[in-house]
Amino acid sequence: MTLVTRVATGATAALLGLAVALSSATVPAAAADAATLTGIVLGVGADQAQRTVTWYSSADTAQKVQVAPTEQVVNGEFPANPATFDAVGGANVSGGRFNRHATITNLKESTAYSYRVGADDNWSPVYAFKTQSFEGDYDFLFFGDPQIGSSGDLAKDQAGWVDTVNVATAANPDAELLVSGGDQVETAGTETQWDAFLAPDGLRRYPWVATIGNHDVGSKAYEQHFTVPNTDRSGPLYGNGNPASNTSGGNYWFIYKDVLFIDINSNSYATSQGGGGDAAHVKYVTDVINQHGNEAKWKVLVFHHAIYSPAAHAQDGDAKLRRVDFPTAFSSLGVDLVLQGHDHSYSRSYLIKNSEKANPDEQPGAAEVTAGPGGVLYITSNSASGSKYYDISAPKTDQPSSGAGNGPDPLNPSTYWYNSVQNQEHVRTYVKVGVRKDKLVVENLRSGTCAAPNAAVEKGVSCDNDPAAKPVGSTVDKVTVHPYNGEGQALSVDVPNAAPGEFGWTIDGYNGLVDLGTAEEKNGDHFEAAGSINPIVVSDNRRSQAPWSISASVSDFSDGAKTFAGSYLGWTPKVVEAGAGARAGNPVVSGFDDQGQGLAKSRGLGSADQGHPKGVAKLGADLTLKIPGDVETGGYRATLTITALSS
Repeated sequence: MTLVTRVATGATAALLGLAVALSSATVPAAAADAATLTGIVLGVGADQAQRTVTWYSSADTAQKVQVAPTEQVVNGEFPANPATFDAVGGANVSGGRFNRHATITNLKESTAYSYRVGADDNWSPVYAFKTQSFEGDYDFLFFGDPQIGSSGDLAKDQAGWVDTVNVATAANPDAELLVSGGDQVETAGTETQWDAFLAPDGLRRYPWVATIGNHDVGSKAYEQHFTVPNTDRSGPLYGNGNPASNTSGGNYWFIYKDVLFIDINSNSYATSQGGGGDAAHVKYVTDVINQHGNEAKWKVLVFHHAIYSPAAHAQDGDAKLRRVDFPTAFSSLGVDLVLQGHDHSYSRSYLIKNSEKANPDEQPGAAEVTAGPGGVLYITSNSASGSKYYDISAPKTDQPSSGAGNGPDPLNPSTYWYNSVQNQEHVRTYVKVGVRKDKLVVENLRSGTCAAPNAAVEKGVSCDNDPAAKPVGSTVDKVTVHPYNGEGQALSVDVPNAAPGEFGWTIDGYNGLVDLGTAEEKNGDHFEAAGSINPIVVSDNRRSQAPWSISASVSDFSDGAKTFAGSYLGWTPKVVEAGAGARAGNPVVSGFDDQGQGLAKSRGLGSADQGHPKGVAKLGADLTLKIPGDVETGGYRATLTITALSS
């Protein structure tokens, strides 16, 4: 019997979109009715290429997050193979619900994404977020004490909070983070307050950087609602020293572009309560900065209890204690900015060094300041919801104007010695921080006026705001902070984005036909034919040096209605011409020899690892075809589909 076998090479490139990393832990599945999914909130990841998503579920079922570029989501329908991230979580401490969270990884810059949570046939609505460039300048927004429920009118508090988030994100649509000053709610374990806090749609579009306030700490709800990266939940970082208790706690850090953020649980400040106190936080901040401080240009600390605030809490004993425990450490560690809440009023400190004014000549309200060695700026944020305001208090003339004291400012005796600006109009505000290559720009902005929604004012608190002169979006205070660049001359250079380069492949010579000739009978039980594929030329000059791979699979061979399996084809890949870090794939034997799948299953022709050099490679493969002796006579063809993958 004479068998003429021909193989036609078809070229198909497959684009690899979003890389997927699955969590190692999963939630056990249970037979149950469809879960109700609530409290969905987008959170910050370990860097700008990550996000977290956290939510509540009415059922203890296996769930996940699906993510796809928004351009691939049509009429709410996700593509066939979206990136999928399994959720982890457990039973809530109270309330009969279950918490779930997942971390989205390997996001691409300057890309709009859509996501949803749940499981097959039971998905949440689709939400969206957008990444920006992973390098360069950016803005983030800081919000003080929504404390939903503190006015006594949950609906009014929610309305003010929703309005502030809407105003802030509408005015700053490209802001990249929403940072919390703590006290998300009035009562830590009251889920109706958490539901109201999570009402703004912006909390599903922009990552929320959570901070524990004293009103959040008294249950596990804070930890159940928010997922934060690089979390240390050891005993010393809890107020009572006991992470297993029904309280929330812990510190965390992350790097976003040029900023190292460190967020600490300031509810743990006294060792007499069982925790590690301020010393544990100083150690934590010191360790993080020593390990990661060189990875970022700026260092920003966030915690709830303001130490240089202007109002009701300015003279609290714990504030005075921290005023001694923290500033020297922060100055020596090169901290640039400290963001705080708790006092429901706005203040901007002078640059503080070692518990004193760094420059005695710095003027009140200066628009430009230069940090000098050890100078740190402290910001206290006003209420972002209007649920509660504290009036500014008077300094103590019998106390020192340094250290723990609450004495007056020699340059402005009606204010505390440490504050350059103090403000309380009883209107909602938020803080915008512009991160620039050579400065930080800090601006306090009005998100409301005396008019509703403004719960405290609606319930009788006075209001000092002229909406014509100080409308929504107007500036309360603005300062530009220039860093200390040393005693000599600092050098700076900007490196622009290089052309990204290209990755591509072609069939050498563009001849798609591989003729294996006429198969020869062997041992009276099978036929064999051999040949080589036309070489594949791979060119990669991308700056990213991302990994790549070329693979292929073969269809069944056919001649009209007559067929035999593609599994009978095997190969031995080789690098014909070295370059671009190429290495050959593993040999694959004909399925005739091992009853395997041969090239009917996709097999690697060649690949290169991350970090490979730029260049051009040529890949080839010797083909071996072994087919059973009972195959009918004919001229057979098959298609070899070649797939290129690269991130």
